[in-house]
Amino acid sequence: MPALSLKPSPSLADAILGNEGNTLFRNALLVLAGSVLIAISAQIVFRLPISPVPITGQTFAVLIVGMALGPRLGALAAIAYLIEGIWFPVFAEARTWAHPFTLWTAGYLAGFVGAAYVTGWLAQQGWDRHPFSTAVAMVLGNIAIYIPGTLWLSYMYAVNTDFAGMALVGEVATKGFALFLIGDALKLVLAVLAFPMAWKWVSGRR
Repeated sequence: MPALSLKPSPSLADAILGNEGNTLFRNALLVLAGSVLIAISAQIVFRLPISPVPITGQTFAVLIVGMALGPRLGALAAIAYLIEGIWFPVFAEARTWAHPFTLWTAGYLAGFVGAAYVTGWLAQQGWDRHPFSTAVAMVLGNIAIYIPGTLWLSYMYAVNTDFAGMALVGEVATKGFALFLIGDALKLVLAVLAFPMAWKWVSGRR
């Protein structure tokens, strides 16, 4: 696994597109493009009737946007996505913040910002250039989503249901975490295949 460095490596976006020209305009376009990718991926939805949290493609999009753009622009893209949800139906199942279901998933949505930053920061350390370290970065990014997501879901269950104690823990562990592990594993495999291959292609262009 690559050692942590005080001097960050260029992001995949910088390596492919370069960083010449109007940096502010370019960065704004990258942030907007990242938020749009997350919004589109959010509409890839599979809902299990036993859980208030749907399985979507947006978590994968958040992690790869962070990894591709770097921590600052990746986190800004996630923030832009959350802001867009105030006015536009960009969340899963074409929802906005006004939809009651969104409140149940708010912790996961908030976790997107930290997750994009985590994967982006690790990518700057070169972790997206090797299969194993890419996998570890994806796992850590997912953890950054699950922690606020499950904590908030626990609160929502506590105030809206009769679950308490270990029953509450089991309910949240099943419906807010365990149901998503297979999908997260598939997303991890896709990232492991995509990012080292993309860097190999970039290296071949130089």
